[in-house]
Amino acid sequence: MNMNRSYLSPLRILRPFETLKPFFKANWWALLIGVMSLLVVDLLQLFIPLVIKKAVDLLTTGIATRALLLRQGAIIVALALMIGLFRYIWRYLIFGHSRKVEEGLRNILYAHLQTLSPSFYHKTKTGDLMARAINDINAIRMATGMGMVALTDGLILGMAAIGFMISINIKLTLISLIPAPIVVILTRILTRRMSSGFERVQKQFSELTERVREGFAGIWVIKAFDREQWQYGRVKEEGQRYLHENLGLAKTLAFFFPMMAIFTNTGLAIVIWLGGRLTIFGQITTGDFVAFTSYLNLLTWPMMAMGWVTNLLQRASASMKRINNILEEEPEIKDTPTPIVPKTLNGKITVADLYFRYPGRSSLALKGISLQIHPAETIAIVGRVGCGKTTLLMAMVRMLNIPEGVLFIDDMDIHHLSLEALRKHMGFVPQQTMLFSDTVRNNILMGRTDISDEQVHVALEIAAIADEVNALEAGIDTILGERGATLSGGQRQRLAIARAIVSNPPILILDDAFSMVDMQTETQILTRLLEFRASKTTIVVSHRTSTLARADRIVVMDNSKIVEVGTHHNLLKNGTLYKKLYEERRLTEELKMM
Repeated sequence: MNMNRSYLSPLRILRPFETLKPFFKANWWALLIGVMSLLVVDLLQLFIPLVIKKAVDLLTTGIATRALLLRQGAIIVALALMIGLFRYIWRYLIFGHSRKVEEGLRNILYAHLQTLSPSFYHKTKTGDLMARAINDINAIRMATGMGMVALTDGLILGMAAIGFMISINIKLTLISLIPAPIVVILTRILTRRMSSGFERVQKQFSELTERVREGFAGIWVIKAFDREQWQYGRVKEEGQRYLHENLGLAKTLAFFFPMMAIFTNTGLAIVIWLGGRLTIFGQITTGDFVAFTSYLNLLTWPMMAMGWVTNLLQRASASMKRINNILEEEPEIKDTPTPIVPKTLNGKITVADLYFRYPGRSSLALKGISLQIHPAETIAIVGRVGCGKTTLLMAMVRMLNIPEGVLFIDDMDIHHLSLEALRKHMGFVPQQTMLFSDTVRNNILMGRTDISDEQVHVALEIAAIADEVNALEAGIDTILGERGATLSGGQRQRLAIARAIVSNPPILILDDAFSMVDMQTETQILTRLLEFRASKTTIVVSHRTSTLARADRIVVMDNSKIVEVGTHHNLLKNGTLYKKLYEERRLTEELKMM
């Protein structure tokens, strides 16, 4: 049983690297040339001790001449030049391959992350993802580059050096290799510790990265509450934990490499003692003795390299497992095998007895929601905080994994619609405005190439922010700060509205998109927006009385259910909750204006 485990251990380390097969296949020719160049370098290095041996023998026998010694020196220079040339080739090709692996794996990881559902990001820390995309991928790059070099040197250069040593004196070779089995046994013990240590270090690095990211993202709140020292203490605490894990790993590594040096130098001491005696007694020449010690010194690097390979592979294996865990994640929300791809949408939305519960929650977020929204209709949704408004809107843009057969767009089950087509024909402004550290233009276009400058200008005008954009230093090409920090909250919201309406989609959803805009500006935007979208479906979540009064119909939600539906006037006359909410809001607005 133990033998089986010993054979399976290397396989267990290498199994996570299956993901990298396509990169090795794509770069096989470069790898082949690189490895061949590396082998040439190793071979040329093995000839140098032979040249030194001959020079020493010439000197000890007294037949050395200036010409003969110059010839041996010239051979060494020629070998050095060739080693330099082929070393350049293998470094460029093998290390270049490792960089391609790094790039490709990062692209695959990011592309896969883009497909995952919002629920994945709710349960996964951003810092953890950043650590995997940076630290873990760097560890994999080192294994596929330097790890391959060290493995080749360890095997080929090591075996060749032993072969040349045997050719000089087999008995001396066997004696000098006595420490080798001890090195192998200790290496196996220590690599187990290194593997678990690397996993703990990587995990703690993720925690530290997340804590730092969180601190930068919330810097305004931290400063507003004068909690800089508190946040500093939290980061310091995570840093100390990271240091503790690294020091624990460093203890193992600190023992590993000196151990290798001790046993390899022990072999050298044995050679000097026994080999010196053999030389004195004339059983081997002085040149043989010098060459033998040179080969033993060459053997030191392969033995160290094998230890380094183990180090790199253990770290990369732990990192590759973490990357694979992400790549194995399946999106909850994805297209069917044959999705419907409509050219356009009319804007009809039907919700039929929709129940929804967030994962890990005991209470329902939506209870039996049924609603019919007609094409070109403007719907306002109103209700107290936490009543399910945002959840309903998120279901409409299919950001939530709702059941089949309960939500239809143009009488097509939303599950059967292509995600790309669905979201392409919807404009969505969420409660939390997200702008990118890019120009105003690029924040509106977001890579879309089918939108003209005229459309962008119209969208800015409708969103009542055109004049403010033109007043910026570089106008529409002004680069905004991170998350649009250089703009006010109201400006960010209006840019988000412009981004959503620039293509004039069949369905527009505004989730409390005017919360940071004053009432006068909101009225101005709504007037232009509803005129612009007279033939399109618009859904607005708002608490402003002016907005509610302009909707074709108002949907009132309470306790995760729809409790009232009707026009503004009908609900004021016959409604109960709406009338109460409306009066409360009207009073609040009047007090603000006083």
